[in-house]
Amino acid sequence: MSHYDFCRKNVGRPVKIVTHDGLVHRGIIRRVSPSKVFIDPFDARRGVGGYGYGFFGYGRGLGLGIALGAIATIAFLPFFFW
Repeated sequence: MSHYDFCRKNVGRPVKIVTHDGLVHRGIIRRVSPSKVFIDPFDARRGVGGYGYGFFGYGRGLGLGIALGAIATIAFLPFFFW
């Protein structure tokens, strides 16, 4: 199963995504395109909570876009992991 198929089947679920360059992203899958997965990040330390960090920079945006080709691993997170 490809990352694209996996993400499409699990929209709305909390995940941990690790990219090939070692970056770790935690959030809820909101949308999947043929080239990217968009998540609402959980990382409050960077000031990114899924709100105000979107397509036009205000309101509830598309979230953080991660290229499907850059993804090394995807894992489900328990909903109350923090």
